[in-house]
Amino acid sequence: MVSQVDFMNLKSIIFTACLIGTLFIFAGDSEADDQPRSTRIESLQIGEKMPAFNLQDFRGKPYNSEEFKKHQALAVVFFGVECPLVKLYVPRLTELEKKFGNKFQVIGINSNRHDSITEIANFAKLTDANWPLLKDPANRVADAFGAARTPELFLFDQNQQLVYHGAIDDQYTYGKQKDQAENNYLADAVKAVLAGNQPKTQTTQSDGCIIGRILTEQKGSEVTYANQVSRILNHHCVSCHRPGEIAPFSLTQYDEVVGWAEMIVEVIGDQRMPPWHANPDHGKFKNDISLSAEQKKILNRWVENGAPLGDKSELPDPPDFVEGWQIGQPDVVISMRKKNQPYLVPAEGTIPYKYFEVETKFTEDKWVQAAEIRIGNRAVVHHVIVAIKDDDNDPRKWVHGEIDSQWITATAPGSPPLILPDGYAKVIPAGSTLVFQMHYTTNGIAQTDITSVGFKFIDKKQVKKVVGTRHAIKRKIRIPPRVSDHKLKAEYEFRQDSLVLKMFPHMHLRGKSFRYTAFFPDGDESILLDVPAYDFNWQNSYELEEPVLMPKGSKIVCDAVFDNSEDNFANPDPNITVRWGDQTWEEMMIGYFDMVLADQDLTREYSKSNQD
Repeated sequence: MVSQVDFMNLKSIIFTACLIGTLFIFAGDSEADDQPRSTRIESLQIGEKMPAFNLQDFRGKPYNSEEFKKHQALAVVFFGVECPLVKLYVPRLTELEKKFGNKFQVIGINSNRHDSITEIANFAKLTDANWPLLKDPANRVADAFGAARTPELFLFDQNQQLVYHGAIDDQYTYGKQKDQAENNYLADAVKAVLAGNQPKTQTTQSDGCIIGRILTEQKGSEVTYANQVSRILNHHCVSCHRPGEIAPFSLTQYDEVVGWAEMIVEVIGDQRMPPWHANPDHGKFKNDISLSAEQKKILNRWVENGAPLGDKSELPDPPDFVEGWQIGQPDVVISMRKKNQPYLVPAEGTIPYKYFEVETKFTEDKWVQAAEIRIGNRAVVHHVIVAIKDDDNDPRKWVHGEIDSQWITATAPGSPPLILPDGYAKVIPAGSTLVFQMHYTTNGIAQTDITSVGFKFIDKKQVKKVVGTRHAIKRKIRIPPRVSDHKLKAEYEFRQDSLVLKMFPHMHLRGKSFRYTAFFPDGDESILLDVPAYDFNWQNSYELEEPVLMPKGSKIVCDAVFDNSEDNFANPDPNITVRWGDQTWEEMMIGYFDMVLADQDLTREYSKSNQD
């Protein structure tokens, strides 16, 4: 039986989660020769004059660079309307304008070929950016500045000489964030300029999305979007990168894809996209979405050749996606809040996990064959878990041997709904209360969310096997300060012959690597899953192609490594001893796995009981 403590553990698991924008990786992590062309542009140097420009904003109003000389400090920030980091930093830039008054001016320049005037206007409305937002056709101004990314910032003094170039501060990077900035580069630089001094820090690295420049197409390229690239994207990317889904932009049309071409090459080169972290040397998985070496070569060759469209007649038919409920019309839909009252998600800040309890009012046990969580607002939901609230007095928790079905379903970007094989089911006991664990992430715009879950049931007479979730867990955690390779081990021993179906490791922000190893009674051992680079924001589940038989007496041993050093960007505080806790600034070490009993067949047991 699962205790209340176990349920608190359960409440903190994350299931194939992502923070909006985890898609990207940054220049500086790889050698220059491996970087896309636009990241190798020579940028403006400290002390150089600001290049002259004449641009229009999204309303058609003209702006000349000369008119900004009236300000003592001028921040030119290159932005993209779909870049997640840009959206997070717009409020910060607006706050600084208000703080420094008329002495300081911010202007935004959009050099992306794929961002239209209409999209810039909508961006201004959504973000409340009240400073000039200018369009740079054919990225000529970006070339003159040597800008490579968004948001990339250039700060000039009253003589329009460059005094600072780089990031706004160090709070955010893709997929990771600190509770607050440790270094406020722009604010400090503006203070120095207004005081007549040079900024102490003059250059920093600009993390962000590569500017979508006009590329020069090579005629006669064998690799085109139409004949090969579109097929790779359709198979691996557009389930998330399409209108209405969680990804911050669409990859269904050439005009959009070509603007992200260099960014695509960068993220696949670093194996950050598609988000799959299993070591290919161990295990075969049904849900493996990684790209093959040949597919990566094709995408690289396409960008090297200028990302040509090719012959439109070779374009494939778009993939079909189920609209509405993917499991079909549910038998029951339960909202996370009574009367469907939405939860308000603020524009900024870190939101602790939210827990909403809802009574099912089921008068009999329900056998779940399929379950699907419908996220109300994908822009701010990091992940959702739906589980049964613990009740130690319920004897039905014991009836299926080792099986625990308390965790019902979960969702995160790109994860499919729970659809079990014929005859497999999870059970929700009569009178149960469901708990929605909601992990929200802010994106610069205040929003609301109301999420629900739908269930499809089967009759108990049809249930052969009960699917449950077990774990190898290490609760006694003590990670010393500033240690980069702290190792922990946990194990689970099987008391009955069982089949392991799926695995999902769980740690928090200091998690570094995770491995599952099976040890069998005859002395053999096998690595079931190895995650050498654990990513808190993409905690995938790994569904085995073939279930692994774990005879009675077998063990699953989980080995985890934690990084509590300053080199871990996401580390909330490398100077403290870290212990077990629900929140992300604390830690957990749990090796979850789905399993069934190998010899269980409830339909046979039900038939026999009827005969008796």
